[in-house]
Amino acid sequence: MSKTLNRAEHGRPAAPVRIIHLGIGNFTRAHQAWYTEHASDADQWGIAGFPGRTTLEPKDSPRDDALDAQEGLYQLDVQHPDGDKVEVISSVSESYRSHDIASWTRLFANPQVAIVTSTITEAGYCRDKAGNLDLGNPDVVADLDKLKAGDLDVAVFTGPAKFVRGLLARRNADAGPITFVPCDNVPENGEMAERIIRQAAEYVDPTLLTWIDQNVGFVTTMVDRITPRASDEDRARVAELTGIEDPGLVVTEPFAEWVLAGEFKTDRPAWETMGAKFVDEIGPHEMRKLYLLNGSHSLMAYCAPVLGLETVYQAINDERVRGWVNAYWDDAVQQVPLPDDEKQAYRDALIDRFNNPQMKDQLARIAMDGTQKQPIRIVPHVKAFSERGQVAKGATRAIAGWVLHLRGVGAPV
Repeated sequence: MSKTLNRAEHGRPAAPVRIIHLGIGNFTRAHQAWYTEHASDADQWGIAGFPGRTTLEPKDSPRDDALDAQEGLYQLDVQHPDGDKVEVISSVSESYRSHDIASWTRLFANPQVAIVTSTITEAGYCRDKAGNLDLGNPDVVADLDKLKAGDLDVAVFTGPAKFVRGLLARRNADAGPITFVPCDNVPENGEMAERIIRQAAEYVDPTLLTWIDQNVGFVTTMVDRITPRASDEDRARVAELTGIEDPGLVVTEPFAEWVLAGEFKTDRPAWETMGAKFVDEIGPHEMRKLYLLNGSHSLMAYCAPVLGLETVYQAINDERVRGWVNAYWDDAVQQVPLPDDEKQAYRDALIDRFNNPQMKDQLARIAMDGTQKQPIRIVPHVKAFSERGQVAKGATRAIAGWVLHLRGVGAPV
């Protein structure tokens, strides 16, 4: 009989909730929750997790059920090239369903809550092509109109409306300052979140803007940790190792990086004790990760399946694909404003990360949402070369592979 995960048996009392997270998926649990778990003051910082889904009908997932049944506990399997290192993560003190607006507003109104983190993807911020709040999106307008009419007890589903609903609750409760720490793979994500939230607030209640200016901080982040979906094989192997059958299992790589810049209006966990970096200028770090890691991921996701390859490990061990990756990097590094030796070291480290036989990172997963990813990962290189009268052959190959993908060749659309 397998053991169960619960706080009493594992001696993991829940820390008081001081962080609200929207988008409590696999990446969050491998990254922000892991950093919080290992901060020197972890016993003071619990996370309340909400799924990031925006469906208009309540829809639960096995992950939601697992977090509930296991009191927020889950196993994190760090897959080293020579084997697994599994630990129980306890920093998610409470978990809720995406449509539970009552708990959402109650937590925002709690003065002890200091930070809101989010991983809802670029699409979750509901931006138009100009980067502003998309008021042409009927779901966004429907949500904001509810709030504008003072209908504060009904559920809202879009990210901007959820954030504004929370801030209205915090202002009305006089609960004090709060800091947003978005963790999505979007350049200048703190500035982006601030712009979208302010525009949504102005639509609902312009007087909220003054309160936001005085009480809300926005921090920009760069996050990095490859986190594929756990497979049935992963779950069976970890159950054999630990004796725990965990439907909430998360698998990830050994590498992790978190760089933050901006103003905290509140206290925060001592994430730096686990290696997080607080810097004045985050742009070069964002570009390094977005262009070199994410861009090469997209290249492999669209081009390698044409050769019948299914995982990153298979792709990087194919001589043709590795050549394509290096050609792409030769293009991309020219847009990364860092010293050459630092860029080369990062390229070398990426080869080691991709060449991990334990990581079964599916190219089909990476290929999802290419319409949103390509313009920020690949297109900047093509444009930069074109402006110099040159052709970015490596980056152009990634676009060609994406076109084949859209035509049904390679990874499924």
